[in-house]
Amino acid sequence: MTRPPETILLRNARLVLPDRITKNSSLLIRDGRITSVADPADRRSLKADAVIDLESLTLFPGFIDLHIHGAAGIDTMDADAAGLRRISEFLATQGVTAWLPTLVPAPDGDYTRAIAAIEEAMRSTAGARILGVHYEGPFVNSMQCGALRQQYFRSFVNTDALDSLPLLANPAAVHMMTVAPEIEGGIELVHQLKRRGWIISIGHTRAEWGVLHQASAAGALHMTHFMNAMAPLHQRAPGPIGWGLLRDDVTCDVIADGVHLDRHALALILKNKGAERLMLISDAIAAAGLGDGDYEIWGESISVKNGRTRNERGNIAGSVISLLDAVRTMETLGVSEVNLARLTATNSAKLLAIDSECGSIEEGKRADLVALNAERKTVLVMVNGQVLVRSA
Repeated sequence: MTRPPETILLRNARLVLPDRITKNSSLLIRDGRITSVADPADRRSLKADAVIDLESLTLFPGFIDLHIHGAAGIDTMDADAAGLRRISEFLATQGVTAWLPTLVPAPDGDYTRAIAAIEEAMRSTAGARILGVHYEGPFVNSMQCGALRQQYFRSFVNTDALDSLPLLANPAAVHMMTVAPEIEGGIELVHQLKRRGWIISIGHTRAEWGVLHQASAAGALHMTHFMNAMAPLHQRAPGPIGWGLLRDDVTCDVIADGVHLDRHALALILKNKGAERLMLISDAIAAAGLGDGDYEIWGESISVKNGRTRNERGNIAGSVISLLDAVRTMETLGVSEVNLARLTATNSAKLLAIDSECGSIEEGKRADLVALNAERKTVLVMVNGQVLVRSA
């Protein structure tokens, strides 16, 4: 088997750097990491084992999807390690270089199988990197269930409820959980998660202002699919939406699929939170990438028609987009390329505390990269400096 080159030089790129765009620039990659970022004024002579001419393609940091349930016909709750790798391979074609398999409320046995599969899949380098796991629930509010199955929701009566959830043994694995702090024991749950090093997000919630302040003080400073599966904004009860819009120390993620949020709602969120405190997620289900049809997911029939999902209860049941689709949506709102990189990579890496490793194009970081053409289609995708996708 041919060994990959130790050094790769990407030439003639439009680089999306943390604070600017540079044209006709070069990127030197050695052993999977960015070792030099050179613009045309840089007089260094960069040499490499392999040279790729990007011909003015726009090079972004690889996208990071914090919240995704599946794709390409495979669901994270049911998948074995091979199935998760196939999702990773599909995501790479969409510019995603890292992701968190997201689990829905389910019986203990289902969680155990899913975690075992994720653990095994994390040992592979195929496709987008699996960073850990995102538990969406089970400690959430049944009145804001969305597409989640209420029969598997739990309250937090003592630490046994948390101890029973299986964890990933990989020391580098990220553990994230979406919680509703107003449920029984919710604030203590946030305290426990914080002590154990989890990333905590507020979602599927009807929490009032005071409870939200308690939750943030305990360590919950992010919000899941903002405005969806939350009590609506009311002039006498602003609730989680009003609270999230006003708190500058709280970050949010959104589903920019044109279904979950009206474009004007997206613009409102963006204007209030700013590009520094907002992230894009797909919340994609197994039907992503398959087109319209009827699918059996999470024990019920979910239909997809014109890109809109619907379960048997009449609720929207996740999306069928990728982060690349979300990028196209946000560009229609006038979001700059520098800010698109923040929404798709930099901010998510910061939330997960992996921004020293990835999330931006900077020397010393992993070469997780996506080159897009003017139509915002992927032409080149690299993970750890390895070319996974390359098209004309």
